[in-house]
Amino acid sequence: MATRIQDTGFTSSIPLWPPGSPEPGGIGSTAHANSPCITPYLSGAGNGRGAVIVCPGGGYALHADHEGEPVARWLNRIGLAAFVLNYRVAPHRHPAPLRDAQRAIRLVRHTSVEWNLDSGRIAILGFSAGGHLAATAATTWDHGDPNASDEVERSSSRPDALVLGYPVISFGACAHPGSMRNLVGDNPSPRLRRRLSAENRVNPETPPTFLWHTADDPAVSVEHSLLFAGALERHRVPFALHVFPHGAHGLGLAEDDPEVRTWTSHCARFLADAAGRSGRG
Repeated sequence: MATRIQDTGFTSSIPLWPPGSPEPGGIGSTAHANSPCITPYLSGAGNGRGAVIVCPGGGYALHADHEGEPVARWLNRIGLAAFVLNYRVAPHRHPAPLRDAQRAIRLVRHTSVEWNLDSGRIAILGFSAGGHLAATAATTWDHGDPNASDEVERSSSRPDALVLGYPVISFGACAHPGSMRNLVGDNPSPRLRRRLSAENRVNPETPPTFLWHTADDPAVSVEHSLLFAGALERHRVPFALHVFPHGAHGLGLAEDDPEVRTWTSHCARFLADAAGRSGRG
């Protein structure tokens, strides 16, 4: 299924689910546009380095292009492999996107030897609604099924680190209506809203987390990041939180904002420190 890692370029998109899988394969005719898959960006990585699965935002309605490939290229520049996740969006509903994110983590971990990656340094990164997906995956995981006939399903779906940019976290009082509607419909039960509010699922095994947000984000309140950071603190999970005073929603790499763009250097240090704490330099 996979292609050995190279020093330049990227391989073709890789379907997440094998032929005959009970998972619905998407709603369109081309694998990359409409079906669940990952696109590897492998330039500058390898030699046992880590990897990051990138979840673009888009309100669970689409995938924001500027939060995909450009972010993957930045990760390559700091020596990490990247895999942009094309997860299912509306009209697909929960748990389809979560299953795709979990599968992507398992797939990258399963093929880490072939790609010359460190299976203990598989992170997930998400923006906005993609941040909700990443946070949900990081707080809803399992160690894999050792008896699964599909070898990929035997791998753990726990990410080793989590990166969140202006994430949707909660479906509580500060919920982002569009993301919630696209994921769970118009009238989700209070129980489902609580279960899909990632701050409620943090525990001591939640991976180390890097968060950034702008204080005046007009679309997704900074309260989302504050809620998640508070939960991490209560459970003594290592985290870094950067709140910038000003900035629009959906900035991605924020290359045109001289202050907010510094999130990438802060994040690079965080990921390096996380690798150092695990003893995997």
